[in-house]
Amino acid sequence: MRLVATRFIPITVLLIVGMRLTSQLAPAGQAGMATVYTPTPNHRQASTLAHTPPPPATRTLTPTTLPAPISMLAATSRLTVANQGDFYLPMVRAHATIILTPTAITQPTATATPSTIIPTPTATATPTATAIAQPTATPAPSTIPAFGHIFVIVFENHEYTDVISNTAAPYFNSLAQRYGLATNYYAIQHPSLPNYLALTGGDTFGISSNCTDCFVNAPTITDQIEAVGKTWKAYMEGMPQSCFVGDSGKYVQRHNPFIYYDAVRTNPARCGNIVPFSQFATDLQIGTLANYIWITPDLCNDEHDCGVDQGDVWLQTWVPQILASPAWQQNGALFIVYDEGTTAAGCCTIAAGGHIATLVISPLGKPGFRSDIAYHHYALLRTIETAWGLPLLGYADCTCSAPMEDFFAAW
Repeated sequence: MRLVATRFIPITVLLIVGMRLTSQLAPAGQAGMATVYTPTPNHRQASTLAHTPPPPATRTLTPTTLPAPISMLAATSRLTVANQGDFYLPMVRAHATIILTPTAITQPTATATPSTIIPTPTATATPTATAIAQPTATPAPSTIPAFGHIFVIVFENHEYTDVISNTAAPYFNSLAQRYGLATNYYAIQHPSLPNYLALTGGDTFGISSNCTDCFVNAPTITDQIEAVGKTWKAYMEGMPQSCFVGDSGKYVQRHNPFIYYDAVRTNPARCGNIVPFSQFATDLQIGTLANYIWITPDLCNDEHDCGVDQGDVWLQTWVPQILASPAWQQNGALFIVYDEGTTAAGCCTIAAGGHIATLVISPLGKPGFRSDIAYHHYALLRTIETAWGLPLLGYADCTCSAPMEDFFAAW
């Protein structure tokens, strides 16, 4: 146990006393053996003293029996042991009491003794952390052009192998030879409606059927298009009138994704952009096409109720007119895609609606190009959004949804 010296002003007594009791300090009334030592030049360090019996010249002190001369030191040199009372310690040598006289004490020069001197660490100022601005990563320039007009035509329910190299679809295959073909493209799921929503809203919104009353309160690509000052129009073959809700003849609501969005359906001005396909020829001829043009053929011409040969005839009627228009020729793009296949083939963790054929037709695209990169409906949506600098909707903003950049050369 160590005793700590208390210094009282004005007397400056540099005293470091190391004391070790021969046993734990005795309770009150019992003698405790202590050895008193004079301070050394290394007084800044607490010394650990060997536990040895006191020499003959050592005087035994107790908390209750103090030699008379020590009382003279009570005000100048007092040591306290916690819970054991006060000890008044003289400097003892050969039974002689040494009374401390207040004197100015000159700081002794320390003699280096490797075995006993421990250098006192010098406080070093901690350097202030300076925030270094990290360079902002600059995204690589996209090779997707800022198209003037984008056309999207959606067909129904055929696998890739039902169309590609099928002699019943010669026109489709001629387009695949001349323009771009995505050979590894997949629908999202079954049945039809979730895929139409994925192409326009970036999500299926939990819909897994062809319901007609499951409307969606969510943003759509039409919101984004309008936000940047561009226009859109959706042409529905067989639709009896603009903004019609429900099924009619060869027109079915489930193939019209825009009518499902509350923000479009409940706004007469916006809903007026969903029109019968009969208006398309007029808009094409007079050059009033919107920036974003969506086309849904009727149940026969989209190959849902009829064969690929019927769809191929329909394409051969309308696609040449589109490709001859200034809207396409002046930096336009036409995407022809199937909504779903007939299998559960998929990719990219989020697509399992079948392997389908998709054409990328643009004067800015690579001629006769075939891509084996895995794509799906969210990737097509992202491609359109990227072309116009739009925010990415839903799963279009997923690392699993790669934009279809490889179809376009750097420009």
